[in-house]
Amino acid sequence: MSDTQLSKSFLELVEIMDTLREKCPWDKKQTIHSLRSNTIEELYELVDAIIEEDWKGIQEELGDILLHVLFYAKIGTEQGHFTLQDSIEGISKKLIHRHPHIYGNVKAEDEETVKKNWEQLKLQEGKKSLLEGVPNSLPAMVKAFRIQQKVKQVGFEWENKEQVWDKVEEEIVELKHEIKVGDQQKMEQEFGDVLFSLINYARFLNIDPETALELTNKKFKHRFELMEIYANKHGLNLAEMTLAEKDALWQKMK
Repeated sequence: MSDTQLSKSFLELVEIMDTLREKCPWDKKQTIHSLRSNTIEELYELVDAIIEEDWKGIQEELGDILLHVLFYAKIGTEQGHFTLQDSIEGISKKLIHRHPHIYGNVKAEDEETVKKNWEQLKLQEGKKSLLEGVPNSLPAMVKAFRIQQKVKQVGFEWENKEQVWDKVEEEIVELKHEIKVGDQQKMEQEFGDVLFSLINYARFLNIDPETALELTNKKFKHRFELMEIYANKHGLNLAEMTLAEKDALWQKMK
């Protein structure tokens, strides 16, 4: 697709958004708050498509998200806060500023140097904390992963994965102690520490813990559904089967 065709397609979508906002009863009624949950849903649908490597799905979901971007920009323009052009020019300016190794004289030969420069530039822009850019509303596992990535940029990091695993084992021992004591609040805290340490260990293994857990969720769901199908086909009632019988059926589905 040529630049001219791309520009034409984009402007056509902008025009469609303008028309819907003016004439469609549902679109006219929407606010940034009413759109929020729909936007989150669209993002998760994109994530699902990415995990499945469903390229047709990725294409479709990107279109849905682009529509939401235009919708928020339209509302922002209506209320006099900003325009779509402001958003586009803002991100262009930010990208150029944060890539001095491309648009300036700074040298960055590897990914880690780029990340460190990026975080330092954000602090120079007025950020009060390295962790300020981690959204509070992120899912807890994703947030833990991002926090660990951020603090790494200033050297707050274990030297190797063996040290991280030692920390995991240390936290497990502390959790077991609190389980024996029976203090529910401390058990919760120590369980959180175990999870945080495991997420850190995953990072040292170059594993995205969120993706890894979701793949396990999908695998478990698929196998359990196979169990249900098998049970129904053979006149079995899962609720009435013994744990040993269910485990044997689970192994069979594997």
